[in-house]
Amino acid sequence: MEKRAPYIAKLGEVLEQSLKRLQLSGRLTEYGVWPIWNETVGDAIARNAQPEKIRNGTLFVKVTSPVWMQQLQYMKGMITEKLNGRLGSVVVKNIFFVVGTLENPSPPKTVRPAHPARIPHEAKLEEKDLDSIKDPDLRQAFRKLLAAAQRKAEK
Repeated sequence: MEKRAPYIAKLGEVLEQSLKRLQLSGRLTEYGVWPIWNETVGDAIARNAQPEKIRNGTLFVKVTSPVWMQQLQYMKGMITEKLNGRLGSVVVKNIFFVVGTLENPSPPKTVRPAHPARIPHEAKLEEKDLDSIKDPDLRQAFRKLLAAAQRKAEK
């Protein structure tokens, strides 16, 4: 008489069933924001803004200065749309920006020499930084903000 090996489930199937039972799959979807954040928003933004936590569809993002907080506030709808598009569902319903120190800021790809500026160095956005923003809509929105900030600084 031949013995049959007991059914061995694939690890992925076991995890999927366990997550459904524990109702954690929604939380894992929310945390999908972290791996795509830097690429979605680009290097210039990623150096100055990083996701901190997500709760009930609200993504809390820590930014390096009030200037960055204000600039990103104008773009919050666009960033939300881009993140959700990459995630394939409506995960981020709102973004709340808070000023603080970034623990793991995205390292800059190139080192720029320090130069005097009216705006604190970490908040200074330059035309060359815009090239690092891959998304054309985000890049254009920042280009408009940069032009407005330069006109204001000239006054």
